[in-house]
Amino acid sequence: MSNKGPAIRHALNVKREDDFAKWYQEVISAADMAEESGVRGCMVIKPWGYGIWERVQRLMDDRIKADGIDNAYFPLFIPLANFEREADHVDGFAKEMAVVTHHRLIGDGKGGLIPDPEAKLEEPLVVRPTSETIIGDAMARWVQSWRDLPLRINQWANVVRWEMRTRMFLRTSEFLWQEGHTAHATREEALEETHRALEMYRACLEEDLAMPVVAGEKPENERFPGADETWSVEAMMQDGKALQAGTSHYLGTSFASAAGIHYQDSEGTQQLCHTTSWGTSTRMIGGVIMTHGDDDGLRVPPRIAPHQIVILPMLRDKPEDDDVLTYCEEIRASLAEQWSMGERVRVLLDKTPGKATAKRWDWVRKGAPVIIEVGPRDMENGKVAMLRRDQLWNADNGKPAMSFIAREDFAAQAPALLEDIQKALYDEARARHDANITRGLTHWHDVVNFYRKGGKYPGWVEVQWAKPTGEELAKVVEQLKGEKLTFRNVPRDGEAADGTCIFTGAPATERILIARAY
Repeated sequence: MSNKGPAIRHALNVKREDDFAKWYQEVISAADMAEESGVRGCMVIKPWGYGIWERVQRLMDDRIKADGIDNAYFPLFIPLANFEREADHVDGFAKEMAVVTHHRLIGDGKGGLIPDPEAKLEEPLVVRPTSETIIGDAMARWVQSWRDLPLRINQWANVVRWEMRTRMFLRTSEFLWQEGHTAHATREEALEETHRALEMYRACLEEDLAMPVVAGEKPENERFPGADETWSVEAMMQDGKALQAGTSHYLGTSFASAAGIHYQDSEGTQQLCHTTSWGTSTRMIGGVIMTHGDDDGLRVPPRIAPHQIVILPMLRDKPEDDDVLTYCEEIRASLAEQWSMGERVRVLLDKTPGKATAKRWDWVRKGAPVIIEVGPRDMENGKVAMLRRDQLWNADNGKPAMSFIAREDFAAQAPALLEDIQKALYDEARARHDANITRGLTHWHDVVNFYRKGGKYPGWVEVQWAKPTGEELAKVVEQLKGEKLTFRNVPRDGEAADGTCIFTGAPATERILIARAY
């Protein structure tokens, strides 16, 4: 993370290598992405942050619909009895549930309000922490015959999970997400759906968010409550910690049994459906910050940038200002006709009051991929001054790396430039990811020493293990907790095991990733 060469005066007060957590919070503030709401654990997502989420949502939704899945919407309030039907599920979410018990308020006689004792609900309602049970009820109504299968539904919604320690975008009591839910005739079809969703997440994260991930299966202790299998995509942040960026679950027939999701097969026999669920959330935005941000703020991959190119006219309250604005509008219109990465180029002409230099740094902190400045001299020469956000500084003199380009040339080069920035951000993150996974540790004490002596940001380790279960696995998990470590996943494309388990000494059956995590 450190810089070499001439001293650079960065746009943020806190550097990543000094205090990564404070740096993260400063990026969110400086990029004007979100702020505290005054409601415990909840945030206000501001237009730039929400614009990034809308781009992610749009690209993900396109992928979902391209696979033939329809969107629907289900209630925010879920009867408590729905959760009680699935014991493992309720145990997994019980400590995080927000519950509605009354439907009316009355005055307390002291100028305040209290729940009306006469308005107590017959059955408490849980504010949606996830929707398996309520969607399961609908599936039980909609599925009667094998002809109704597969049933594949997606929902974009908000979710409430009462978190004790919150951090904007990464862990909040309320967050935004999509959740897919499907029902199938066979285990094989449901598993195929589980892996299809996992691959969709991998592709979206890597191709759209430029965020390298490892797709793999979670160990038993990390499964979604009530699931037979949980698969995840894990991303490495710049501090070496892991971020679970999406999950896909094969639920077996347990949820179908609890909700009564049966179908009559082609021979007239009643069968239980095999179900899946899969989801991603605004947590991905936190991942974008920690994957691509630098000591000057955010860097947004062009695929998900609300504005890919920002034009800043240098206005001086002089007669030529109108000519400069006209020149900038012509550039904007020319760029808006261009296509890059399958979409029209998104370009903004920023006419807000203020000096162009101050506005430049605002957009630098927000992470707009390309910033161009235009003054009277640029107009006279038919040029623009261009700044790539991913190549902000001139290494020779420590100044912003402005390029002066003929306006026609810039318009022609813009689509390829955006593609190059997208690729450059991915390549940088991929190189960092690959360089910070350590392999070859053969004993538990090697792992302990690695994390105790491996520096501030040690990264991940891949070890061999025998996939213990039950009490044996519980002991391993406690070992990990003692070092503030977690299992991430077993990479689906990983090498076969050829050694012994570092925890039990038994012959290893697979390789698994270990890391500190968010």
